[in-house]
Amino acid sequence: MSLRPRQKQRIWLIIGFLVLGYAASKFDPNSVTETTSFEQIYQQQQSDVQIELNAIVKKLLPDDNNGRRHQRFIIQLASGHTILVAHNIDLAARIDKLKVGDKLSLFGEYEWNEKGGVLHWTHHDPAQRHIDGWIRHQGSQYQ
Repeated sequence: MSLRPRQKQRIWLIIGFLVLGYAASKFDPNSVTETTSFEQIYQQQQSDVQIELNAIVKKLLPDDNNGRRHQRFIIQLASGHTILVAHNIDLAARIDKLKVGDKLSLFGEYEWNEKGGVLHWTHHDPAQRHIDGWIRHQGSQYQ
């Protein structure tokens, strides 16, 4: 079956709208990476911001075992800024070999506070209502 040029044009327009609609549904205006200044986000006291960071583990903290359990540690960015990470170990694997000085890549939701902020949602969402986060450490991804 051969399509006429007008029919082909309509099909390509429909495909284009579908692709644009899908891309728009995945775009999150609150999502940033380090190319957007983290310091700007902190200074503006922004919260509920999806952010990707590279950092070094500054301090290991005891787990938070109240309610859902979280592995907690403090990371330090190249700028010197420190952030508390609350990694849900009821939904994602614990990073057992984590130690001070380790390099990490992280993707999660940043919440501002006067102490530097908290990064959480560093795991998948089994209900698929939130953007999945992750932590990369020594070649493994924890999600």
